[in-house]
Amino acid sequence: MTESQYARTAQNSADVVVVGAGPAGLVLGNILLRNGIDCVVLERADSVQIRNRARAGFLAANTVRILERNGLDEGLRRRGQEHSVCEFRTEDGRFRLDYRRLGRGEVHTVHPQHELVADLLGHFLEAGGRVEFRTEAVAVCDADGPAPSVTVREQDGRPGRWRARYVAACDGRHGAGRRSLPPGAVRRHRRDHGVSWLGLLAEAPPSLDAVGYALHPRGFAGHMARSSDITRYYLQCERGTRPDAWSEERIWDELALRMRTAEYGPLLPGRVVQRTVVDLRSDVLEPLRHGSLFLVGDAAGLISPSAAKGANLAVLEAEILAHALTDALARRDPGPLDRYSERCLDHIWRAQEFSHWMIRLLHAAPGPEEAGHFRERLRRSRLVSLRDSRTHQDWFAENYAGI
Repeated sequence: MTESQYARTAQNSADVVVVGAGPAGLVLGNILLRNGIDCVVLERADSVQIRNRARAGFLAANTVRILERNGLDEGLRRRGQEHSVCEFRTEDGRFRLDYRRLGRGEVHTVHPQHELVADLLGHFLEAGGRVEFRTEAVAVCDADGPAPSVTVREQDGRPGRWRARYVAACDGRHGAGRRSLPPGAVRRHRRDHGVSWLGLLAEAPPSLDAVGYALHPRGFAGHMARSSDITRYYLQCERGTRPDAWSEERIWDELALRMRTAEYGPLLPGRVVQRTVVDLRSDVLEPLRHGSLFLVGDAAGLISPSAAKGANLAVLEAEILAHALTDALARRDPGPLDRYSERCLDHIWRAQEFSHWMIRLLHAAPGPEEAGHFRERLRRSRLVSLRDSRTHQDWFAENYAGI
């Protein structure tokens, strides 16, 4: 190692190295900074890219509370819009649930994730936080020892290293955190739900004042407002479909058919500006810790988008880890860190169970024809119960809006 490399390595250190500047990494970094903990966030993209990455935008009530109590809710209060109604459309008719009046009376707040990230990033930088953009984490080393480090590829392409006391992997299921786990360090639970969605972002006003779930023999269709002029749609598609395989004409025709616009009114069309194909898969790692390396957000577990839990779990886990790290570093109390995995997994598995229930509710079950008919009748029975049973509605509302 050259003298200049030694100098860079000496400067590149923090008590906590956070990998990834998504909601999890930035909530974690902001709370640590507020608590006086030395930390740095490493992010492979640049600041413009992370401020413009379109993602989901439904924040659960508990997520809003976390942002509020940590002083991170300024943008949310200015631009967020409360949302409390979902509508189901089926061959048996349609019905609506106002979950503000059900369960615990909680609602969602619509706040696009890229705007939340921009808010969190701005707050972190204004408070003096360090973010190393265009710095790609390659591996987490020596996590089972007292001096872990993160090897990186720096902006200029040269290798580098960040030394830490703890590393928080908030860099997703394909990131350096997961890749660095040695064989046997964690147990992986996986489930492929056998369903794929064509995800669409359209420059179009919302066509419903509700989240729309349409169940049709040709497959599921979904409508989710993002802003006054942007709407997200989903169309169930065959596994292996390319994002550009469907023309815009076909997309709008299929949405109209599945959402039964002939019965319930037209959709407001617009230019499709983003497409992606999502294969509905879930996985969970146990435990969420290996030595000094902690897994947060999608690095800890992947959840299907059927119930909008991913970002909300990430924020919850980030707050739990931030306070546990503060206890370990500032108060020399490692107990909360030892309980981090167990606490988070309780929430993760409950969210996974509800997400799995939603998948079975929204999609026809694949399989042999005779068994498929049986499962389809069960699905229709669940919908009737959800439509008619207050007890079932309260359970749905508590899990739908909660985390």
